[in-house]
Amino acid sequence: MGGEERRSRIVELLEKAPAPVSGGALARELGVSRQVIVQDVALLRADGHNVASTNRGYVLVRDRRPRRLFKLHHGPGEVADELYLIVDMGGTVEDTMVNHRTYGQMSAKLGLSSRRDVERFLAELKDSRSSLLSGTTSGYHFHHVVADSEEDLDAIGEALAERGWLVPMSDYERETLR
Repeated sequence: MGGEERRSRIVELLEKAPAPVSGGALARELGVSRQVIVQDVALLRADGHNVASTNRGYVLVRDRRPRRLFKLHHGPGEVADELYLIVDMGGTVEDTMVNHRTYGQMSAKLGLSSRRDVERFLAELKDSRSSLLSGTTSGYHFHHVVADSEEDLDAIGEALAERGWLVPMSDYERETLR
């Protein structure tokens, strides 16, 4: 079993566990040393998984707020307006993702929940002289958005649709992108 598969299995085990799972128990289950588990947990955390260490083992801490995946399309000049709209309506933009026909899924963590976060992101993007991930897919991209309620997510979706940015997902995208 490779590292990526092992880390996916760790997340799966923690999701299903009714109580914290010790590093030793994970190591035995996956046939690796406890040190490998410690390193895998560090990599999972770096990848955005909220794995907490307790005195009884590891637990996966989930954000209990509702979460939705939006498919969007617009030009690079509308990125600020899109992100401000989402955060102003109480949403947190967790990430940005594209589904490239050659390269497959590519994503980046964002964690934008305020205008200040958006301003920092836009400044970093400008200073880095890098292009938007959505530039690789002609402006099509996805965002996972969390909010306090399903109603807030509905309102965000309606506002994105009113601006002409919301795009229907294909059956394939609904099944494979989460």
